[in-house]
Amino acid sequence: MKRRFFQLLNSLNKAILPKYGKMDPLKLKKYQQAIITYRYFVLIHALETDQD
Repeated sequence: MKRRFFQLLNSLNKAILPKYGKMDPLKLKKYQQAIITYRYFVLIHALETDQD
């Protein structure tokens, strides 16, 4: 259930949020770094296997 939620959230992120993959993370503004961190957090949880 949790994994499915993060997969859906990741799909929405791909469609809505900007991509900063080709930019130097150290030269980005704080809000842009926060977006990268958020996208990474959601992606990791979307790929995580369910451990019951």
